[in-house]
Amino acid sequence: MTSRTTELRGRAAVLGRVVLAAGGGYGVAALATTLLSLTLPLPRAEAVTTATLASFAVMVGVVVSVFAARSLARAALGTGGAALVLGAALWLVMGHNPA
Repeated sequence: MTSRTTELRGRAAVLGRVVLAAGGGYGVAALATTLLSLTLPLPRAEAVTTATLASFAVMVGVVVSVFAARSLARAALGTGGAALVLGAALWLVMGHNPA
């Protein structure tokens, strides 16, 4: 019974990493794309194209870091931290008007 529990725990950990890599990678890549689109000193169309191309590298970086982390919790903290930093930078760039 113990080996079955260990096997299920291992499979759940891998599933958690897959979900985090897919969802977190998409979220971080979307935030990075938006931030780069707004801040690159290029014409709008070129900035969006460049940011979109860079988003593929960002997504791959997040996926690699999620699977390289020692634990799922560390992977979640790293991905969440990156999203928080990018979200805060985007918030500052766009200028927050509450009303």
